[in-house]
This record gives sequence, C-alpha cells and structure tokens, in this order.
Amino acid sequence: MNMKHTWTITLLLLAMFLITQLIGLFVISQYSPGSGKQGYELPYGMEPPKEVQPRSALDLVTSFAIAFAFVIVLMLILAKYKAETFLRIWFFVVVALAIGISLNSVLVYFPYSSLFSLILALPLAFFKIFKRNLLVHNLTELLIYPGIAAIFVIMLISWTDSPLTAIIIILILISIYDMYAVWHTGFMQKMATYQIQTLKVFTGFFVPYIGKKERKALSKPVKTKDLSNKKIKVGVAILGGGDVVFPIILAGVVSLQVGLASALIVSLGATLALATLFYLSEKGKFYPAMPFITTGCFIALGISRFIL
Repeated sequence: MNMKHTWTITLLLLAMFLITQLIGLFVISQYSPGSGKQGYELPYGMEPPKEVQPRSALDLVTSFAIAFAFVIVLMLILAKYKAETFLRIWFFVVVALAIGISLNSVLVYFPYSSLFSLILALPLAFFKIFKRNLLVHNLTELLIYPGIAAIFVIMLISWTDSPLTAIIIILILISIYDMYAVWHTGFMQKMATYQIQTLKVFTGFFVPYIGKKERKALSKPVKTKDLSNKKIKVGVAILGGGDVVFPIILAGVVSLQVGLASALIVSLGATLALATLFYLSEKGKFYPAMPFITTGCFIALGISRFIL
C-alpha cells in the first residue's frame, strides 16, 4: 500500500474499505445456515463437498499455505513468460464469479437468481478487466471481495472443527508474509507495478490523485502550443485486495460462531487500524497493511468478547 494522500483520498479509501466489510458480512450471512432460501448453497459449484470430514485447524492452515504458495509461484511463472492474456482471462473468470456470488445473495429469493446474477456480473467483469474504467473498477471491488470471502468462510466452517482458530493463524501468517514481501524483498511493490503497468489490471482499490504542486501548475494559464510539452505527475493511492478480503473472512467466521455484534466490532477495528496506518504513513512509501489490520482485528475481537 502506497500512502500518504490528501484527506479526501484517505477518507475515500477508508469508506470503500468499511463498506466492503459490511457488504461482506451481509453476503456471508445470506449463505449461512437458516439465513434464507439457499442456506449454505453457494452458486456456480462453489459449495464445499458434503463428504469432506472436518480437519484440525493446523491441517487446514497447512493446506492453505501450500495453495497460497502455489498461486504465487504460478503467477511468477506466467508473468515471466508474458502470459498477460491468460492472466486477464483468469482474473475475468474470478471477478465474474465473485460478483455473481455477491449479487446472488441479494437476488437469492427470486427464480434463476444465480443465472441472472451471472448475467449482470459478466459485463461488469468485462469492463473492469478489459476496458479499465476507473469508476467501474472501484465499484466492482465492493462486490468482489465479499463474494470471495463467502467462499472461504463456508470452506472454513465446513472443513475444520476450529474455523476461528484457523483464520486467526492464517491472518498471522499473512501478516508476516506481507511484512517480508514489502520491507525485505519488495515483491508486493513489483507485483503492483506489474499489474498496473503491464497487466493493466489491479487487484485492490485504485485512486489516482494530483498533488498540490501539480494542481497549482494546472491552475496557471498555459499557451496551447505548450500543452504538448506539459507533464503532470499523477500519484496513485492503492490498497491491495488481500488487505480487504482477509478481515472480511475473520469477521464472517466471528459472525457465524460468536455473533453479528462481535463481527461488526471486528470490522470497525480493522477500519480504525487502517486509518492509523494512513495517519502514520509517509508519502511515496509502501507499507504492509496486514500487520496493522490484523492487530486491529485481534484487539477488536478481544474487546468484543469482553463487553458482549
């Protein structure tokens, strides 16, 4: 994550983050037992197999770590061999399914809701991946991570007898990886640059902005013949998708196992932690957001268990 921006940009990122958390809790609640017509039934074949027996939290975390490492290696291989078209198609499929799951949670009581949701999701995914419209990009982000989080929450609930323990361990591991990838190897910065400049697709909130000096330069009258030589530096405020989806997964598990009130406190804790990072960050530097967000989530979870 690259900060520090104007207060307007900061508040916009925080608002989108919090709204996504709340949408995520709603989507997850719609697919939880007894919440409605479909209950646990996720559309598009995303429902975990019923015959899978719950495993220990450590076993599930180990499987998650292996799968996570595999995806990272696969991404690196595809990037090395310039498989941008394949990656865009991959992202398109993931985005369409995730948006479809989120939309279906609203339309679930209507006939053919999953089909209708996918029909709505496909053009949104197309414009996001292949047309790169800034407004569409950020609006679809609000629906993508709730859909992805719903899949993972249902998997955690179905595949382990200690889902809360499992997601807590995962958050700790992701936070350690985030610090290593940002501060030690610079991998996250390289991946963000690759996505934005080469792939033309970014997984996360993306808000360009113009600094004070640039705004001042634009306010000065310029001759038409000088416009071609005029260069304006545009900054970019970014917040990675992982920073958004993992706190939703934790809050979703908390909602199903502890209660909605505790989950809302966890989401608020994540938002306040992110706001703290924004306040402490320096312009032009990248920061691992997950350690801050994870800390905020854990503090909020402890407070919720104490007061509720």
